[in-house]
Amino acid sequence: MLFKLIKQFSSNFEVEKLCTTLSVSRSGYYRWLKNPFSNKKESQEKVLQQIKDVYEQSKGVFGSPRITAVLRNKGYDYNRKRIAKIMKDNNIRSKMKSKFKITTNSKHKYPICENLLQRNFSPSSENQIWCSDITYVRTDEGWLFLAVVIDLFSRKVVGWAMSKRMKTELVAKAFKMAWQHRGQPKGLIFHSDRGSQYASNKFKKLLKNCKVRQSMSRAGDCWDNACAESFFASLKKEEIYQKRYLSRIEAKRCIFEYIELFYNSFRPHSYCGGLSPNQLESKISYRKSA
Repeated sequence: MLFKLIKQFSSNFEVEKLCTTLSVSRSGYYRWLKNPFSNKKESQEKVLQQIKDVYEQSKGVFGSPRITAVLRNKGYDYNRKRIAKIMKDNNIRSKMKSKFKITTNSKHKYPICENLLQRNFSPSSENQIWCSDITYVRTDEGWLFLAVVIDLFSRKVVGWAMSKRMKTELVAKAFKMAWQHRGQPKGLIFHSDRGSQYASNKFKKLLKNCKVRQSMSRAGDCWDNACAESFFASLKKEEIYQKRYLSRIEAKRCIFEYIELFYNSFRPHSYCGGLSPNQLESKISYRKSA
């Protein structure tokens, strides 16, 4: 804005000359200086644009708490109530969210492992406790099944796999991805529900060969694996329920983008203090190296 430019240089140049050079009214400039409402309005418009930018990045799913967290991570110390008011005044709302249901096939004859987790959802460092679960995604070609592995320290999805079949290979592939990407950690606990994929002899052998201790939830207790189910709730509400997938390939691409580009890298997590999982791990890594 020209008036702001004049104010910036008025200490070195005469206001009258600046106004003449920029072809603006000197009286208009002084009225602008005396009108704090105009300045406030300009500030509000700036914040509104920042809100809209983050809202669009989130594909319309962020409400005021997460938008505030993202802006604070960018260095803007905005009050959440202010963000909420601006969003309300401009009819910016988080998209409606649907509920979902997950089913687990625990009616099998495989032995069940002890619950080593005991709802300890807050390990002291990464690669101590991983949790895993499976869910399904509807496409026009049929079901697509997704298995994820989550590091409970940062809530980061460290492994994932997708297939049109819900077999042991699905969870084995997700675990192998995590195992390789995280440097084959030692002393790891791997927790899941009692599904046949996790209880199978093939998967148990895989964990044993990697010297990983296996843990399973108690019968019928979804809270024992609450973190994995919480991730699926976010995935369903923020991605899957917003779209119709014409093919499994389309669904795989969108879910990959959600996990790696959105959830792990950008989405503020309340457990991580408003940081994304990647941001939290980078912050901890920096502290250790300092």
